Amino acid sequence: MPSVAVKLYSVFFKFLLKQRLQSWIQDPIDESSNPYGVTTRPEESVSAPNPCFTDGVATKDIHIDPFTALCIRIFLPESSLSPPEQSHPKSHLRSSLLDPNSINHRRNSYAPSDTGTPRHDSRRSSLDGLNSRSDNNVYRGYSPQPQKCRKLPIMLQFHGGGWVSGSNESVANDFFCRRIAKLCDVIVVAVGYRLAPENKYPAAFDDGLKVLNWLGKQANLAECCKSMGSGARGVGAEFTKAEVQRHIVDAFGASMVEPWLAAHGDPSRCVLLGVSCGANIADYVACKAIEAGKRLDPVKVVAQVLMYPFFIGSIPTKSETRLANSYFYDMPMCLLAWKLFLPAEKFSLDHPAGNPLILDRSLKRMPPTLTIVAEHDWMRDRAIAYSEALRNVNVDAPVLEYKDAVHEFATLDMLLKTPQAQACAEDIAIWVKKYISFRGNELSY
Repeated sequence: MPSVAVKLYSVFFKFLLKQRLQSWIQDPIDESSNPYGVTTRPEESVSAPNPCFTDGVATKDIHIDPFTALCIRIFLPESSLSPPEQSHPKSHLRSSLLDPNSINHRRNSYAPSDTGTPRHDSRRSSLDGLNSRSDNNVYRGYSPQPQKCRKLPIMLQFHGGGWVSGSNESVANDFFCRRIAKLCDVIVVAVGYRLAPENKYPAAFDDGLKVLNWLGKQANLAECCKSMGSGARGVGAEFTKAEVQRHIVDAFGASMVEPWLAAHGDPSRCVLLGVSCGANIADYVACKAIEAGKRLDPVKVVAQVLMYPFFIGSIPTKSETRLANSYFYDMPMCLLAWKLFLPAEKFSLDHPAGNPLILDRSLKRMPPTLTIVAEHDWMRDRAIAYSEALRNVNVDAPVLEYKDAVHEFATLDMLLKTPQAQACAEDIAIWVKKYISFRGNELSY
């Protein structure tokens, strides 16, 4: 059972959230009065972006849509500054198992260190002579030769909060994304989608898809920059520091090409991760990515992680009946959140946004899906049922259930530093790396 402290905090949490939800129900907000939207509530504790690698991850915020409040926060792990390995032959991997000096290489994807001579740490300096940091250690994100940068997979992360709260820049979400970025060795892009009731369905879903399309645009613009450079100077030509910065920035305008993603992102290995209601958005975006097919090139969604998804339905499951008054997000309170999120004329417990099994759609082409559920969560049975439906059509869809855990046990501010939260993040990293590792180089992790 959860600790006494968790139970007390749950009572306080539900009291405040229920008061807020009821006030919005009693005094409806006119959606047309604020089309720009809201991504962060004033009462939310937020963490400022930090472009320095003070704890191994640099962050920055980008507002990507001039017409709405849609924004993202990029989490760039310091490992991205290490030069890539020259090759990944299987024979080298086998021999490295017998070489004690290669242990660090296999675990961290860094070149093996030479203990006999002083080692030049590329993470602390420039890449091939380019000083990519200023005097105060702020990472600028430019690289002289993109082919010599370490390309990391990109993970789109959608926060939770029952559609009406939460933020991509909250203290809790910032901590969670930093942990995932370091454990999975990926660039995390946390999406700040518009919240209800100011912006009802399908605003949050549209925002998620818009960010995926934005990633594709960024990848294509970065590729155009490289092609233009090769054409102007000849294939394989070297660029000076000033030329590269001017080439990346001025070719399409300073606001067009995102340098961190251009230098270090690999959109062909894209993973979606959704927390609570964010899992609903992730599943929708995965579905749309399948429908888009090659139109999204070079972006490819290779896997998704659904953490205690916010699924619901008209026919109650056993967990919905037995755990209706569970911790933090009980069922009556979540019904209020759904009423605020869905337009009144479309409200239904079997709405496609809440019940993925009610849709008449094929699941065969869905990406591999890891589902995280908690023992004391009334939403667990419906999430397990969706995972089972995926397995029935031969999709890799394992379920990890955590004993004595509650909804948002790995992402809630109070529970972030618990052993369960750490174990969950590590389990996610182990599973995700099956789909983001280069073939023949799995042992580098």
